[in-house]
Amino acid sequence: MPIRNATRIASIDILRGLVMILMALDHTRDFLHETAMTADPLDPATTTVPLFFTRWITHFCAPVFIFLSGISAYLSGQYKTTKQASDFLIRRGIWLVLAEITIITFGITFDPFFRFVIWQVIWAIGWSMILLGLLVRTSYKAILITGLILLIGHNFLKYLPLPTEGVAGALWKVLFTSRSAVLQLTSGHFAAVLYTILPWTSVMLLGYCAGVWYKKDFSTRKRKKLLRITGSILIIVFVCLRALNDFGDLTPWQNYQSPVKNFLSFLNTTKYPPSLQYMAMTLGPSILFLSFTEGVKTSWSRFATVYGKVPFFYYVVHFYLIHFLTVIVFFATGHTTEQIADTGTPFLFRPANFGYGLPVLYITWLVIVIILYLPCRWFHRYKMSHSQWWLKYI
Repeated sequence: MPIRNATRIASIDILRGLVMILMALDHTRDFLHETAMTADPLDPATTTVPLFFTRWITHFCAPVFIFLSGISAYLSGQYKTTKQASDFLIRRGIWLVLAEITIITFGITFDPFFRFVIWQVIWAIGWSMILLGLLVRTSYKAILITGLILLIGHNFLKYLPLPTEGVAGALWKVLFTSRSAVLQLTSGHFAAVLYTILPWTSVMLLGYCAGVWYKKDFSTRKRKKLLRITGSILIIVFVCLRALNDFGDLTPWQNYQSPVKNFLSFLNTTKYPPSLQYMAMTLGPSILFLSFTEGVKTSWSRFATVYGKVPFFYYVVHFYLIHFLTVIVFFATGHTTEQIADTGTPFLFRPANFGYGLPVLYITWLVIVIILYLPCRWFHRYKMSHSQWWLKYI
């Protein structure tokens, strides 16, 4: 069957592909770096510069992933009625939430009993799509205002006395305030609330609003100008708020009497939950990147777009690949079946004291990315040449 023609925006696929590649670095670190379970790589007092930036650069992944998902939602909705666009977003959101707590959680933990369920980026995207699906029935202006209120407003919550216990406390954590909280679901089952819903929803809503800049009849020159203005404003907002060292982040930067450590502390904004400073720091340069990669056609851009065209497929498969490699290393290094489960980590076959240094981590990461190249290219071609309904959800 011939491959269908599909209009795609190269700069979006390039940026999404790059963050997907970086995402694999972070998750490879989780499984195979020697201190991933025992130390904070972003703590300026104890980390090293290479380790800090190995973790810090991956901060760009989730905001960009979600922001671009919002743009994609707008672009796909152009060819649907309001009801069709709303229904599709809600259905896809529900599917992503279910996929997170089943397919992806198992890939991360390898625990068939699901004693520890992970609620992270796909969970946040799923709920954000559901909420966006409801909001598209209102107006563009309502979506924009809601996104801005959520992005800025949730930062004021640190000044308010909020409930921390019971159902009310759990809801506040899930919706707004969780700093990697663990909720007990049953006597033997727990959920890790890594991504609070509504702060991330703000990113998808604003991405959806930015989607209007990518309409076919929108001027390329005007789009680039708007992207550069927006990206520059966000960078300025980050620098100014971080310098003032009060509003917009839960953790003020500290003076360590060392220029290097001070710089690391300045960059160490809060991801859990994502602060305004964190969002401005990551989305500002990313939006600028979109403006500078319009029309770029190089070998590296073509390589990146292979991953950017099939983000969900890549996301799921890369977790299983990393964890399978971890199992191989686990047994190859002399570990036994009695050590499969470790109380220091929810991941099976990944003891707390396990792994290698950064050189091995980077080599393994590159191998994983290269291994996934052909499967991603194949799956994109399969999607373009087939029209089964379920392909729209992957």
